[in-house]
Amino acid sequence: MAAPGENLRIDGERLWDSLMEMAKIGPGVAGGNNRQTLTDADAEGRALFQRWCEDAGCSMGLDTMGNMFARREGTDPDALPVYVGSHLDTQPTGGKYDGVLGVLGGLEIVRSLNDLGIRTKRPIVVTNWTNEEGTRFAPAMLSSGVFAGMHAQDWAEDRTDAEGKRFGDELDRIGWRGEEPVGTREMHAFFELHIEQGPILETEGKDIGVVTHGQGLWWLQVTLTGKDAHTGSTPMEMRVNAGLGMARITEAVHRIAMDHQPNAVGAIGQANVYPNSRNVIPGKAVFTIDFRSPDLDKLNAMRDRLETEAAEIAETLGLGIEIEPVGHFDPVTFDTGCVAAIRDAAERLGYSHRDIVSGAGHDACWINRVAPTAMVMCPCVDGLSHNEAEEITKDWARAGADVLMHAVVDTAEIVA
Repeated sequence: MAAPGENLRIDGERLWDSLMEMAKIGPGVAGGNNRQTLTDADAEGRALFQRWCEDAGCSMGLDTMGNMFARREGTDPDALPVYVGSHLDTQPTGGKYDGVLGVLGGLEIVRSLNDLGIRTKRPIVVTNWTNEEGTRFAPAMLSSGVFAGMHAQDWAEDRTDAEGKRFGDELDRIGWRGEEPVGTREMHAFFELHIEQGPILETEGKDIGVVTHGQGLWWLQVTLTGKDAHTGSTPMEMRVNAGLGMARITEAVHRIAMDHQPNAVGAIGQANVYPNSRNVIPGKAVFTIDFRSPDLDKLNAMRDRLETEAAEIAETLGLGIEIEPVGHFDPVTFDTGCVAAIRDAAERLGYSHRDIVSGAGHDACWINRVAPTAMVMCPCVDGLSHNEAEEITKDWARAGADVLMHAVVDTAEIVA
């Protein structure tokens, strides 16, 4: 079958207007968004997305983890659909594009095909995955993980936020739990558009990242237990300082990642000390280590070394220590056919492109386990993401969505 013609393009202005309209829901304090999963703002964003999808002639499916599936029918009722999407939830200080571009880019494909009167053999389904960010309920990509059989649903629904609220209870509270069993849908393929969240594409002046692999990840939650004591009256040699232990482990994380170069990263991003008073030596510290690499051996070696060195640090300081894995996935190799569809689309449309490894986790990393999957990336300014200052240009958004549409439509097969 002939590939879509290079004149097939999305409506860039409409896509941008949709991004800006969604950004009004759950505004942040500095120009971005705080639309965390299963909050009232998340429910409002979902309702807007559903209304837009229904206006575009789609039917909406909803499963028991709150995953949303907007379906545009194909001409063959027996053909497996091509899925496309990402997530609408954000970090507490998130940007307007992370995840949202992938969902609304998928919707724009449907709208543009409607405008042009183009039918496809296979249905196209635009997806919003619940709780991709994992900032409120760890781990990240929770609901796509349940869909792909990587997590048990009961376990996922028992995840709690910082206030002790359960995922399952909050899903019920906002009214976005469906009746469809999770993971029963069969996919012909899945495509996800996302901002890069790194500086490579912008630095090299490339329009498109063709994502061939995704980094693996270990999230390790460390709890150090010492003794609360007055900072002014406790002699230095008599302290059992959990904060000091956290500081030394923080340095160890950096050193371990540097010792595993190239293609390895590590940092502590979430940290709390207790009782968190200016004149009390911390008796407890809880923090999360994030190690990533596209090399599985390196990834596991960093975890093993950290666990050894952290235990030695705790013993030296007289601290109790517990280390719990709270997030993990192995490195991902995306489907060669889907990757080729993206690369071919970029070349057909005349966009500069390069192969790239995703430094962040995405729902596509889990869906890749159950269906042929690949990702498209567009640049973001200074590589900044998970920050309210996150920014992209209209041209970058348009190029990414153009390539996404060609890959999706080519896979879904245009009907003459």
